[in-house]
Amino acid sequence: MVRIYFCLLLLSAHLTTMAQNTVRIEITRLPEYHPSGSDIFAAGSFNGWNPADTNFRFKKTANGTYYLDLSLPDTSYEFKLTRGAWDKAECQQNGTHSPNRILTTTGNRAITLEVQEWADRFPAQSKKSSATAQVHIIDTAFLIPQLKRTRRVWIYLPENYSTDVSKRYPVLYMHDGQNVFDNATSYSGEWGVDEFMDSTKLAQCIVVATDHGGNKRLNEYNPYNNERFGEGEGGAYVDFLVKTLKPYIDKHYRTLKDKKNTAVAGSSMGGLISLYAVLKYPSVFGGAGVFSPAFWISGSGIFDDIKKYGKKVNSRIYFYGGKLEGETMVPDMQKAYDLLHAVSKSPLEIRVLEDGKHNEPTWRKEFPLFYEWLHK
Repeated sequence: MVRIYFCLLLLSAHLTTMAQNTVRIEITRLPEYHPSGSDIFAAGSFNGWNPADTNFRFKKTANGTYYLDLSLPDTSYEFKLTRGAWDKAECQQNGTHSPNRILTTTGNRAITLEVQEWADRFPAQSKKSSATAQVHIIDTAFLIPQLKRTRRVWIYLPENYSTDVSKRYPVLYMHDGQNVFDNATSYSGEWGVDEFMDSTKLAQCIVVATDHGGNKRLNEYNPYNNERFGEGEGGAYVDFLVKTLKPYIDKHYRTLKDKKNTAVAGSSMGGLISLYAVLKYPSVFGGAGVFSPAFWISGSGIFDDIKKYGKKVNSRIYFYGGKLEGETMVPDMQKAYDLLHAVSKSPLEIRVLEDGKHNEPTWRKEFPLFYEWLHK
């Protein structure tokens, strides 16, 4: 079986003082299916998992070899290859997800890699859905008026929702809806939130998950303008959650509408926007799951906002990060935790795993711990 041997990173501005290594990455073999002339990109924890980042686009030689030259610090990242979108990401020969590639850089290197297959060779409709019977699609094109776009929105309803018509439920809002319930729509495995909710003995809740916007993800989940990635649209996205989606859910489903029973959670860029949502709307969100937050893309923005607005926050906030997610993940997360602890009365929890990775299987394992802590 063809296997990928790949490494790649990007030096963020705040890492400029670290020692640099020169890395050349060459793709020595592509799938037979590979569309000629298509661009290849690298996406990972170094660029917010942007599947079409032109700074990570491979160049092509006259003889058809793809290569990428980078200057890298000594650190660890996770990544995948794409052809510009997550439905065109690398996968295994049978169409199943490839695990994230991991690189710990040590010295100048030349790396070769081979790509097994591309995911669009195995369209999502041919994959068996793993969503349980309690998961439904509210709308495949739910309007986000604040951004003049539409998104698919999913909902998980507890098993007894249709029979116990007098009962109302808390609501958890999640991002990256493609990855929350269904392996067929995810690009790297699902969180298994529905399977957990089906089996847990803890208090049940409604879970609402909105799909990310593909190439718009870095903008929609970032509240701050970024010189490299463009305008931050996170403020408008959070306005959508509070002013459009929540009122719709509260109107059409039996919810507990108060702050105590409303939470938000996500990973990576979704972790960043979840914390921001609590800062912007402290009277709406009573809890947040901040998994592997991509604070690096915000510059000082998220830390400045904690200092400015954190004293108004009194919500249960759960932080998770792993030491294998890059040099800045845990320090940035600890900084946010410490700043909040200093100015806020919020109950806080922080978990750091020595072998923690930046991927869906890890967040799937961590979600039950967050949910249990949230409902203490």
